[in-house]
Amino acid sequence: MPHLETFLNSFYDSNYREFFSSLAHIIEELRVDRYGHKHTKFYCREMRIRAYTQYLESYRSVQLSSIADAFGVSEEFIDKELSRFIALRSLPCKIDMVSRVVETVRPDNRNLLYQRTLKQGDVLLNRVQKLSRVIHL
Repeated sequence: MPHLETFLNSFYDSNYREFFSSLAHIIEELRVDRYGHKHTKFYCREMRIRAYTQYLESYRSVQLSSIADAFGVSEEFIDKELSRFIALRSLPCKIDMVSRVVETVRPDNRNLLYQRTLKQGDVLLNRVQKLSRVIHL
């Protein structure tokens, strides 16, 4: 893969404009690959999420225009793309469309533990209910 070195170095060096360009070349090579063509959409999405996460973790808030300049795309594209990833909970941030600012949301460890405990408790309760239905029959 001739663009792989540029792809990896641009991600490491945080040169996102070059990263997006080389990602497009990598995706084109994966599309014609016998085994990789099924995974190109997933790989492309995950690599874009990684790049956005790496860019946004350095800032508490950043202008949409600044992100668009860094990635070499339009503000509308960044707005649509980030909105989709935020809705999927892949990016921990929110967009203030009035001031055109992306604000990162720092995850709280205590809240994360609380959510995990609730989820595990819910799964346990469902299993106990299923078991009690089987025992009463």
